[in-house]
Amino acid sequence: MTTAPTAVCEELLSLRPGVYLAVQERVLYLFRRELPRHHESFGAVSPMKRAVLDRLAGAPCTAAELLAVQEDYGDAGDVVAFLGALRSGGWLVTTVRRQGRDLYVMQPLRATSDVPVPSGHGLVLSRFAVLRREGDEFVVESPVASTRMQVRDGRVWALIGGLVRPTPERTPAESPHAELRYRVVRDMARAGLVVSESAERGRDTDQWRPHELWFHARSRMGNGSYAGAGFGRTLWAKRLYEQLPARREPFAGAVVELHRPDLEALRGSDPPLTAVIEDRRSIRGHDDDSPVTAEQLGELLYRCARVRRTSVHDGLEYVSRPYPSGGSAYELELYPVVRCASGLDSGMYHYDAHEHRLRLVHRPGPPVTRLLRMAASSAVMQVLPQVLIVVAARFGRLMCTYEELPYALILKHVGVLYQTMYLVATSMNLAACALGAGDAMAFTEATGLDYVAESSVGEFVLGSRRRDSVPGGGDRGSVAAH
Repeated sequence: MTTAPTAVCEELLSLRPGVYLAVQERVLYLFRRELPRHHESFGAVSPMKRAVLDRLAGAPCTAAELLAVQEDYGDAGDVVAFLGALRSGGWLVTTVRRQGRDLYVMQPLRATSDVPVPSGHGLVLSRFAVLRREGDEFVVESPVASTRMQVRDGRVWALIGGLVRPTPERTPAESPHAELRYRVVRDMARAGLVVSESAERGRDTDQWRPHELWFHARSRMGNGSYAGAGFGRTLWAKRLYEQLPARREPFAGAVVELHRPDLEALRGSDPPLTAVIEDRRSIRGHDDDSPVTAEQLGELLYRCARVRRTSVHDGLEYVSRPYPSGGSAYELELYPVVRCASGLDSGMYHYDAHEHRLRLVHRPGPPVTRLLRMAASSAVMQVLPQVLIVVAARFGRLMCTYEELPYALILKHVGVLYQTMYLVATSMNLAACALGAGDAMAFTEATGLDYVAESSVGEFVLGSRRRDSVPGGGDRGSVAAH
């Protein structure tokens, strides 16, 4: 095990940003501003505790400077215990400095438990760790770490780079960076950014890919990964950017007016909800001799995704559609890609949900064919689908309102739209199949849209049922009906 060299670094403490104090019935509480529901009590309020918190809220100070509070307010043991409680609760930021220069900062994300620090050899950077730029400094963080690291010195970066391989059993004491290396490895191990080689092996850990665990952690509350940022529907961009209008700018292509079904008549003629739910299947076999019609496509789009009404409140535009959507933003757009539909030319269209009409986006060509081929491959279909409904998101409609979780919301919205289209297609006796993946770059090429402004996030195959695809019986011609 590596022994600690003589210290040449200085450790400074400060209160984490966004913390405020409250006293209720003589009990001291600390709250996090970004998560008002998160608080911790620290027992009876006292002059000593107030004095320590006042020092921590100012410029970073050393532990010795904080212990000096004992001269005015009593036993040093009380100060040490209070600092220990603040540290374990995740309320203290630690800055490591040498020769007047900040080397790195350890910023807690949540409460930390007093777990033994792994031995100094055989440690390696966690495979979930991410190194990125934030402002004018680098950040090292992980979805399973209790603390993130802000790096402000190139020497520390060099040491972190060496942690892609397990640390050696011994560190030469004469190395000019021995003490710094020891401290960096120790602090990162305490944070969970550096782990033993065997710590991330096993079924429960191996099944996670880094981006998936990151996505899970950042879109859920309680893990502190947002580190001072807001979380949820904060309307953070309201004063910075104009919200995207509810209706996207129309494409310039030819217009196709769509059939509008009689909803009152459908209330009486549609099969019962329970029957539709029980009969729903993913059906991949289409009958090209009698393809889906433009009228059927129009009915499905009207029943699933039309804009029923819009409203404006406090300068923001809200929408109502048949499926639910967070914040009533309705960022999803539908692009039917038609190979074979009676009464409708082949090509890629955009569905104008406000006017219930289609506009041609791209005539048949390479990107349109790629979308259909990818759909057929994803659904394991022997022929290209009659119609592929590409679901795209205008990200700014949602991302200007929510922090940290807008993309997770978008995928939830895709899911509820899928279910709505499944049930309506089943009630209409059409073949429907939701897909798990699609060609986003082919969509971008076909539409000419900016990938980060509007991009595909889902795909749904639609067609006429083959005769051997019967309600309640699945699809005899597909690999799997689910």
